[in-house]
Amino acid sequence: MQTTQTAAQPQPAPASTSSSGLVPGNTLITATPDEGRVLAVRMAQLIIKFTQPDAKVRETIRPGYSTNAADLIAITHTVALEFATIAAANHYWRPLANLPQG
Repeated sequence: MQTTQTAAQPQPAPASTSSSGLVPGNTLITATPDEGRVLAVRMAQLIIKFTQPDAKVRETIRPGYSTNAADLIAITHTVALEFATIAAANHYWRPLANLPQG
């Protein structure tokens, strides 16, 4: 099924290319897996802020999801997806000599 956006539907703001955008520092490249994991957590936080820009609303709903096991698992899934993307961008932190030739 194909849907079309109408003028009444809100459209997300374009992602910024500055360090305050959805990808801090505008790069997925990190020196270590630990730095990659920290970046993944930060990106997950930013997407929540991007999705719900009203800080008061986020503060209001936080107690509900912070004590719900299913919601917490969903959050960790989001971080895991971000980390998988970062790991792939960093060639899983393998030295270039160990990468397959192709």
